[in-house]
Amino acid sequence: MGLVRYSRWASRLKTLNSQTKPLLSSSFSSVTTADNENPGRPGPPPIRVALTESFGRGVFATRKIETGELIHTAKPVLSHPSLSTIHKVCYFCLRKLKTTDSSQAQRVSFCSDECQREAKGFHDMEMRADWSAYDDYCRSRGLKYPLLVKRLACMVMSRAASANLLDILQPASLSPEMIVEMEEGFRLLRSAFENSNITGEQMSFLTKQWYIGILARIRINAFRIELVGALYDDLLSSLAASIESEAAVGNAVYMLPSFYNHDCDPNSHIIWIENADARLKALRDVDEGEELRICYIDASMDHDARQSFLSQGFGFQCNCLRCLSGD
Repeated sequence: MGLVRYSRWASRLKTLNSQTKPLLSSSFSSVTTADNENPGRPGPPPIRVALTESFGRGVFATRKIETGELIHTAKPVLSHPSLSTIHKVCYFCLRKLKTTDSSQAQRVSFCSDECQREAKGFHDMEMRADWSAYDDYCRSRGLKYPLLVKRLACMVMSRAASANLLDILQPASLSPEMIVEMEEGFRLLRSAFENSNITGEQMSFLTKQWYIGILARIRINAFRIELVGALYDDLLSSLAASIESEAAVGNAVYMLPSFYNHDCDPNSHIIWIENADARLKALRDVDEGEELRICYIDASMDHDARQSFLSQGFGFQCNCLRCLSGD
C-alpha cells in the first residue's frame, strides 16, 4: 500500500462523477507545455480533453502510454507560498531558497532574476498595500486559498492576468457558512487596496461576487505543493520521495491538471520536483482512449474512510472499481 500514498497531497476536486466514458464528438485539444522525455516521440503530449457522459471533462490518452512515462508538464496559472514558508521559498516559483537572510525577514525573496522579473507586475502592486489584517485573517482561521485570490487580484490590477482567468474551471458548491466567512475576507481584501489609494477602474472587477466565485473555483482545483527536493527520473524513486516529503511550500492552480478525474486506484500521478512546475507520470501502462486519472486523497486509506472523506470533503461518492469491490 505504500506506493499509492503519493496522492495524499493531490487534494483537489471537481464536483463531477468521475466514472465516465468520452463522447467522441466533443473533445478539446490540450494546451500545455510538454516535456516529453522520449526523444523518439516528439510533439504535443499524448492526451486530449474530452466531455464525458456524466457532466464533465476528463483527460484521455491519444496513444499507448507506458509505465513511468512523463505524460506532460504544467506551469501554474496561479500560485502562492504558504504563510509558514513565505520567507523560505521563492515568492514566484516556490523553489526552496538555499539561504535565508535574517535581516530581510520582513521581505519576500526570489530564487532568480527571471522569477523576480516574472513577478514584477503583481509584486509591485502587492507592495503598495498593508496585508497584515488580511494575513492575520488567513492565519487565525487556517485559510490558504484567500492568498491565491489576493495574488490574482494583484495580477488583474497590474494587467498580468484577466479577471476571468479561472472561469473555465468547475466551482465548488458553497454552504451559507462558507459564504459568510468569504464575505469577511472580501471586505479585508478590498479595504487593503482602498487604504493604499487603489480605487476606481483598477478595482472595478473586485466585487463580492467575483471574490466568492474565484474562491469557489480555487477550493476544488488548487493543488497543495510538496517538493521532492531532487531530480527523480525513476518512477519508484519519485513515489518514495513523495511519501517522504512532508512540508507543503504553498498552493497552485493549473489548467490541464484540473481536468483530471479521480480514481482510488489511479493510473497516473502528479509530482513536484524543485518548484511549482507539475509533472504528470503514468503509474502503469495506459491504453489509447483510456481515461487518465489521479487520486485526490490518500489512497492508502480504507474503503469507508475514503468514501467518507470524498463525500464530506469533496461532494461525491466514488464508484471506481476499487470502491465497488469493497477494497
